Amino acid sequence: MTATMPMRATQDQTDLPTLVRGGVTLGLIQSALVAAFAVLEVRLEGVAELVVCGAILLAGVAVTIVLPGRWTRARTIEGIAGAAGIGLAAAWTFLVVDVVLFQPIHLYTNRWLEIGGGSNWWYHPVWWMACTFMTWQGAWIQAHQAAKRGEASPVMLVAGTAVLAAICLAVAVVLKVPNAAWGLGGLGTAVLPALALYTAVSALGVPRR
Repeated sequence: MTATMPMRATQDQTDLPTLVRGGVTLGLIQSALVAAFAVLEVRLEGVAELVVCGAILLAGVAVTIVLPGRWTRARTIEGIAGAAGIGLAAAWTFLVVDVVLFQPIHLYTNRWLEIGGGSNWWYHPVWWMACTFMTWQGAWIQAHQAAKRGEASPVMLVAGTAVLAAICLAVAVVLKVPNAAWGLGGLGTAVLPALALYTAVSALGVPRR
């Protein structure tokens, strides 16, 4: 993404209040979705679990990859980096909510403790890396969309990411990648390579100035 595009006052909003406000807002939205997923997953089975929890997962992915780039109006590297900063602030916000509320009320099942060897702290670095990566890539794709069409398309961003995630997971299953399997966990993980691919594809045809 070139940093030499004409600047307008309405793009690349990276002032500190915007980043902090966006990070806290996104972190609280993510926290609410995590709580809903955790509460409903253990109470639903079969198709109901797949549909309801799948919708929550999609909503979480959508707000994470769309909102930061829209809040900063990412058009150049400035706005893209600002969106990644919002992702980092959101991860910190979730950490606070998790430590103050979710862990004390034992929101999660023992499975999370077992994965972490008896600790719930293991997923915070993972959350930080994934959230920052997703907000960064989402803003980058929106900047590419705007450079080619004049405006970013959140619908296209979410739909394209979902399709590419399904393709990535299908390839992983066919190639027998360790632990690759159809399910919400697999689809959630597949979002990461899907975003990387989408960013590369969306760069094609971007005018260089």
